[in-house]
Amino acid sequence: MIPFNIKQLETFLWVSTLGSFRKAAHRLNTTQPAVSARIASLEKALGIQLFERLSNTVRLTAKGEQLLPLAQRTLRTADSLQRAANTLATVSGVLRLGVTETIVHTWLSRFLEELRQNYPRVGMDLIVDTTPNLRAELIAQRIDMAVLMGPVTEYGIENIKIPPFPLVWVCAADADLPHTTVTLCELLRFPIITYARTTRPYSEIYHKLSSDLDDIPSMYPTSSLAAAVQMVIEGIGIGALPRDLIESHVENGRLRIVDCEWRPSDLQFTASFAMEPFNPAAEHAALLAGAVATAYAGRRSPALAAESS
Repeated sequence: MIPFNIKQLETFLWVSTLGSFRKAAHRLNTTQPAVSARIASLEKALGIQLFERLSNTVRLTAKGEQLLPLAQRTLRTADSLQRAANTLATVSGVLRLGVTETIVHTWLSRFLEELRQNYPRVGMDLIVDTTPNLRAELIAQRIDMAVLMGPVTEYGIENIKIPPFPLVWVCAADADLPHTTVTLCELLRFPIITYARTTRPYSEIYHKLSSDLDDIPSMYPTSSLAAAVQMVIEGIGIGALPRDLIESHVENGRLRIVDCEWRPSDLQFTASFAMEPFNPAAEHAALLAGAVATAYAGRRSPALAAESS
Protein backbone atom coordinates (compact mmCIF):
# COMPACT_ATOMS: atom_id res chain seq x y z
CA MET A 1 0.00 0.00 0.00
CA ILE A 2 1.35 3.43 -0.98
CA PRO A 3 1.33 5.80 2.02
CA PHE A 4 -0.30 9.21 2.02
CA ASN A 5 0.03 12.11 4.44
CA ILE A 6 -1.93 14.81 6.25
CA LYS A 7 -0.81 17.53 3.82
CA GLN A 8 -2.33 15.58 0.92
CA LEU A 9 -5.62 15.18 2.82
CA GLU A 10 -5.66 18.89 3.65
CA THR A 11 -5.13 19.71 -0.03
CA PHE A 12 -7.95 17.32 -0.98
CA LEU A 13 -10.34 19.14 1.36
CA TRP A 14 -9.43 22.61 0.09
CA VAL A 15 -9.74 21.61 -3.57
CA SER A 16 -13.14 20.04 -2.87
CA THR A 17 -14.25 23.15 -0.93
CA LEU A 18 -13.02 25.76 -3.46
CA GLY A 19 -13.59 23.70 -6.62
CA SER A 20 -10.26 24.78 -8.08
CA PHE A 21 -6.63 23.71 -7.92
CA ARG A 22 -5.59 27.35 -8.45
CA LYS A 23 -7.71 28.68 -5.57
CA ALA A 24 -6.55 25.84 -3.30
CA ALA A 25 -2.92 26.66 -4.14
CA HIS A 26 -3.49 30.31 -3.19
CA ARG A 27 -5.19 29.28 0.09
CA LEU A 28 -2.37 26.88 0.97
CA ASN A 29 0.34 29.37 -0.06
CA THR A 30 1.83 27.02 -2.64
CA THR A 31 1.82 26.54 -6.42
CA GLN A 32 -0.84 24.97 -8.61
CA PRO A 33 1.57 22.25 -9.83
CA ALA A 34 2.28 21.35 -6.18
CA VAL A 35 -1.45 21.00 -5.51
CA SER A 36 -1.87 18.88 -8.63
CA ALA A 37 1.04 16.67 -7.55
CA ARG A 38 -0.43 16.16 -4.06
CA ILE A 39 -3.82 15.17 -5.43
CA ALA A 40 -2.23 12.84 -7.99
CA SER A 41 -0.16 11.17 -5.26
CA LEU A 42 -3.24 10.79 -3.03
CA GLU A 43 -5.26 9.28 -5.87
CA LYS A 44 -2.43 6.85 -6.60
CA ALA A 45 -2.15 5.88 -2.92
CA LEU A 46 -5.91 5.30 -2.63
CA GLY A 47 -6.26 3.68 -6.03
CA ILE A 48 -9.22 5.85 -7.06
CA GLN A 49 -9.96 9.07 -8.91
CA LEU A 50 -11.07 11.80 -6.53
CA PHE A 51 -11.90 14.64 -8.93
CA GLU A 52 -13.35 15.15 -12.38
CA ARG A 53 -11.25 17.78 -14.14
CA LEU A 54 -13.43 20.29 -16.02
CA SER A 55 -12.42 23.32 -18.09
CA ASN A 56 -12.35 25.94 -15.33
CA THR A 57 -13.15 23.92 -12.25
CA VAL A 58 -13.07 20.45 -10.62
CA ARG A 59 -15.70 18.44 -8.82
CA LEU A 60 -15.65 15.36 -6.66
CA THR A 61 -16.28 11.96 -8.16
CA ALA A 62 -18.71 9.59 -6.44
CA LYS A 63 -15.75 7.92 -4.70
CA GLY A 64 -14.42 11.32 -3.71
CA GLU A 65 -17.79 12.20 -2.15
CA GLN A 66 -17.67 9.00 -0.10
CA LEU A 67 -14.17 9.72 1.19
CA LEU A 68 -14.76 13.39 2.01
CA PRO A 69 -16.29 12.90 5.52
CA LEU A 70 -13.56 10.36 6.41
CA ALA A 71 -10.87 12.85 5.40
CA GLN A 72 -12.57 15.56 7.46
CA ARG A 73 -12.63 13.34 10.57
CA THR A 74 -9.00 12.35 10.04
CA LEU A 75 -7.92 15.99 9.88
CA ARG A 76 -9.95 16.86 12.99
CA THR A 77 -8.24 14.03 14.85
CA ALA A 78 -4.83 15.16 13.65
CA ASP A 79 -5.64 18.72 14.73
CA SER A 80 -6.70 17.53 18.20
CA LEU A 81 -3.47 15.54 18.49
CA GLN A 82 -1.42 18.58 17.52
CA ARG A 83 -3.22 20.85 19.99
CA ALA A 84 -2.72 18.28 22.76
CA ALA A 85 0.99 18.09 21.97
CA ASN A 86 1.24 21.87 21.98
CA THR A 87 -0.54 22.00 25.34
CA LEU A 88 1.96 19.56 26.84
CA ALA A 89 4.87 21.59 25.54
CA THR A 90 3.55 24.85 26.97
CA VAL A 91 2.45 23.69 30.44
CA SER A 92 4.43 25.80 32.88
CA GLY A 93 4.54 26.91 36.49
CA VAL A 94 5.68 25.40 39.78
CA LEU A 95 4.20 22.07 40.84
CA ARG A 96 3.99 21.59 44.61
CA LEU A 97 4.23 17.82 44.83
CA GLY A 98 3.81 15.60 47.90
CA VAL A 99 4.69 11.91 48.01
CA THR A 100 4.92 9.20 50.64
CA GLU A 101 8.19 7.43 51.36
CA THR A 102 6.93 4.27 49.65
CA ILE A 103 6.97 6.18 46.36
CA VAL A 104 10.43 7.61 47.08
CA HIS A 105 11.85 4.07 47.34
CA THR A 106 10.12 2.76 44.21
CA TRP A 107 9.30 4.83 41.11
CA LEU A 108 9.75 8.49 42.13
CA SER A 109 13.06 8.98 40.31
CA ARG A 110 11.59 7.65 37.07
CA PHE A 111 8.57 9.92 37.46
CA LEU A 112 10.74 12.99 38.02
CA GLU A 113 12.78 12.20 34.92
CA GLU A 114 9.64 11.72 32.82
CA LEU A 115 8.21 14.96 34.22
CA ARG A 116 11.34 16.88 33.30
CA GLN A 117 11.40 15.48 29.76
CA ASN A 118 7.68 15.96 29.05
CA TYR A 119 7.18 19.28 30.84
CA PRO A 120 10.49 21.15 30.72
CA ARG A 121 8.84 24.43 31.75
CA VAL A 122 7.38 23.03 34.98
CA GLY A 123 9.39 23.64 38.14
CA MET A 124 8.79 21.59 41.25
CA ASP A 125 8.76 21.78 45.04
CA LEU A 126 8.85 18.28 46.56
CA ILE A 127 7.86 17.23 50.06
CA VAL A 128 7.92 13.72 51.51
CA ASP A 129 5.47 13.03 54.32
CA THR A 130 2.89 10.60 55.66
CA THR A 131 -0.47 10.14 53.98
CA PRO A 132 -2.51 11.96 56.70
CA ASN A 133 -0.29 15.02 56.46
CA LEU A 134 -0.27 15.00 52.67
CA ARG A 135 -4.04 14.66 52.59
CA ALA A 136 -4.43 17.71 54.85
CA GLU A 137 -1.98 19.73 52.75
CA LEU A 138 -3.80 18.80 49.54
CA ILE A 139 -7.25 19.73 50.87
CA ALA A 140 -5.86 23.05 52.16
CA GLN A 141 -4.31 23.56 48.69
CA ARG A 142 -0.86 24.05 50.12
CA ILE A 143 0.27 21.39 47.64
CA ASP A 144 -1.04 20.85 44.10
CA MET A 145 -0.83 17.10 43.77
CA ALA A 146 -0.03 14.15 46.05
CA VAL A 147 0.75 10.47 45.63
CA LEU A 148 -0.58 8.88 48.79
CA MET A 149 -2.64 6.03 50.24
CA GLY A 150 -5.98 7.02 48.78
CA PRO A 151 -8.43 7.79 47.57
CA VAL A 152 -9.02 11.27 49.00
CA THR A 153 -12.80 11.48 49.22
CA GLU A 154 -13.02 15.23 49.83
CA TYR A 155 -15.23 17.12 47.35
CA GLY A 156 -13.29 18.62 44.47
CA ILE A 157 -10.37 16.17 44.64
CA GLU A 158 -9.75 13.96 41.60
CA ASN A 159 -8.10 10.58 42.24
CA ILE A 160 -6.20 8.56 39.67
CA LYS A 161 -5.83 4.99 40.90
CA ILE A 162 -2.40 3.41 40.55
CA PRO A 163 -1.28 -0.22 41.01
CA PRO A 164 -1.13 -1.35 44.66
CA PHE A 165 1.90 -2.37 46.71
CA PRO A 166 1.71 -5.81 48.38
CA LEU A 167 2.57 -5.86 52.09
CA VAL A 168 4.44 -8.88 53.42
CA TRP A 169 5.78 -10.10 56.74
CA VAL A 170 9.57 -10.06 56.75
CA CYS A 171 12.23 -10.98 59.29
CA ALA A 172 16.00 -11.06 59.61
CA ALA A 173 17.55 -14.00 57.78
CA ASP A 174 18.58 -15.69 61.05
CA ALA A 175 15.37 -14.94 62.99
CA ASP A 176 14.02 -17.73 65.20
CA LEU A 177 10.96 -18.39 63.05
CA PRO A 178 10.12 -21.54 61.11
CA HIS A 179 10.42 -21.52 57.33
CA THR A 180 6.97 -23.05 57.10
CA THR A 181 3.66 -21.20 57.49
CA VAL A 182 3.45 -19.53 60.90
CA THR A 183 0.50 -18.37 62.98
CA LEU A 184 -0.18 -14.87 64.25
CA CYS A 185 0.66 -16.09 67.77
CA GLU A 186 4.12 -17.09 66.62
CA LEU A 187 4.64 -13.66 65.06
CA LEU A 188 3.77 -11.93 68.31
CA ARG A 189 6.85 -13.34 70.01
CA PHE A 190 8.50 -10.37 68.29
CA PRO A 191 7.58 -6.67 68.07
CA ILE A 192 5.82 -5.69 64.85
CA ILE A 193 7.54 -2.95 62.84
CA THR A 194 5.39 -1.09 60.33
CA TYR A 195 4.00 2.24 59.16
CA ALA A 196 3.27 5.21 61.44
CA ARG A 197 0.48 5.07 63.99
CA THR A 198 -1.83 7.36 61.98
CA THR A 199 -1.75 5.21 58.83
CA ARG A 200 -4.12 2.60 57.44
CA PRO A 201 -1.61 -0.32 57.60
CA TYR A 202 -0.90 0.30 61.29
CA SER A 203 -4.62 0.49 62.10
CA GLU A 204 -5.45 -2.70 60.20
CA ILE A 205 -2.62 -4.70 61.77
CA TYR A 206 -3.28 -3.45 65.29
CA HIS A 207 -7.01 -4.23 65.15
CA LYS A 208 -6.45 -7.64 63.59
CA LEU A 209 -3.89 -8.71 66.16
CA SER A 210 -5.67 -7.24 69.17
CA SER A 211 -9.07 -8.68 68.21
CA ASP A 212 -7.88 -12.19 67.28
CA LEU A 213 -5.37 -12.62 70.10
CA ASP A 214 -5.51 -12.19 73.84
CA ASP A 215 -2.30 -10.21 74.18
CA ILE A 216 -2.02 -6.60 73.03
CA PRO A 217 0.57 -6.65 70.25
CA SER A 218 3.90 -4.96 70.76
CA MET A 219 4.25 -2.59 67.80
CA TYR A 220 6.99 -0.21 66.71
CA PRO A 221 5.37 2.23 64.27
CA THR A 222 7.70 4.54 62.36
CA SER A 223 7.33 7.25 59.75
CA SER A 224 10.64 6.21 58.17
CA LEU A 225 10.54 3.10 55.97
CA ALA A 226 14.32 3.13 55.68
CA ALA A 227 14.53 2.93 59.47
CA ALA A 228 11.92 0.18 59.57
CA VAL A 229 13.86 -1.95 57.09
CA GLN A 230 17.09 -1.47 59.05
CA MET A 231 15.36 -2.41 62.31
CA VAL A 232 14.16 -5.67 60.77
CA ILE A 233 17.61 -6.43 59.34
CA GLU A 234 19.09 -5.97 62.82
CA GLY A 235 16.56 -8.41 64.29
CA ILE A 236 14.62 -5.91 66.40
CA GLY A 237 11.27 -7.18 65.18
CA ILE A 238 9.12 -8.55 62.37
CA GLY A 239 8.26 -6.10 59.60
CA ALA A 240 4.98 -5.58 57.79
CA LEU A 241 6.43 -3.75 54.80
CA PRO A 242 5.99 -3.36 51.04
CA ARG A 243 7.58 -6.25 49.23
CA ASP A 244 9.01 -3.86 46.62
CA LEU A 245 11.15 -2.27 49.35
CA ILE A 246 12.61 -5.44 50.83
CA GLU A 247 13.00 -7.65 47.76
CA SER A 248 16.66 -6.71 47.16
CA HIS A 249 17.47 -7.50 50.81
CA VAL A 250 15.77 -10.89 50.42
CA GLU A 251 17.82 -11.59 47.31
CA ASN A 252 21.12 -10.77 49.05
CA GLY A 253 20.25 -12.92 52.07
CA ARG A 254 19.80 -10.22 54.72
CA LEU A 255 16.03 -10.73 55.06
CA ARG A 256 13.49 -13.44 54.40
CA ILE A 257 9.76 -13.29 53.83
CA VAL A 258 7.61 -14.97 56.48
CA ASP A 259 4.71 -17.08 55.27
CA CYS A 260 1.92 -16.30 57.73
CA GLU A 261 -1.69 -17.45 57.85
CA TRP A 262 -2.75 -13.80 57.49
CA ARG A 263 -1.12 -10.76 55.95
CA PRO A 264 -2.22 -7.13 55.74
CA SER A 265 -4.08 -5.76 52.74
CA ASP A 266 -2.18 -4.34 49.79
CA LEU A 267 -1.44 -0.63 49.94
CA GLN A 268 -3.81 1.24 47.63
CA PHE A 269 -2.37 4.47 46.26
CA THR A 270 -3.75 7.32 44.18
CA ALA A 271 -2.33 10.33 42.41
CA SER A 272 -4.69 13.01 43.71
CA PHE A 273 -5.13 16.67 42.78
CA ALA A 274 -7.65 19.47 43.23
CA MET A 275 -10.00 20.10 40.31
CA GLU A 276 -10.50 23.78 41.21
CA PRO A 277 -8.89 26.11 40.54
CA PHE A 278 -7.82 24.41 37.30
CA ASN A 279 -4.13 23.57 37.34
CA PRO A 280 -2.96 21.88 34.12
CA ALA A 281 0.46 21.09 35.60
CA ALA A 282 -1.14 19.11 38.46
CA GLU A 283 -3.53 17.24 36.17
CA HIS A 284 -0.86 16.29 33.65
CA ALA A 285 1.53 15.28 36.44
CA ALA A 286 -1.12 13.04 38.04
CA LEU A 287 -1.80 11.32 34.71
CA LEU A 288 1.93 10.88 34.18
CA ALA A 289 2.30 9.43 37.70
CA GLY A 290 -0.39 6.88 36.87
CA ALA A 291 1.43 5.86 33.69
CA VAL A 292 4.84 5.60 35.40
CA ALA A 293 3.39 3.59 38.31
CA THR A 294 1.68 1.19 35.90
CA ALA A 295 4.90 0.70 33.95
CA TYR A 296 6.78 0.11 37.21
CA ALA A 297 4.27 -2.55 38.29
CA GLY A 298 4.68 -4.26 34.93
CA ARG A 299 8.42 -4.65 35.52
CA ARG A 300 8.04 -6.41 38.89
CA SER A 301 9.48 -9.88 39.32
CA PRO A 302 7.02 -12.66 38.30
CA ALA A 303 6.43 -13.66 41.93
CA LEU A 304 5.76 -10.11 43.03
CA ALA A 305 3.56 -9.36 40.03
CA ALA A 306 1.45 -12.44 40.76
CA GLU A 307 1.14 -11.47 44.40
CA SER A 308 -0.13 -7.98 43.59
CA SER A 309 -2.58 -9.02 40.88
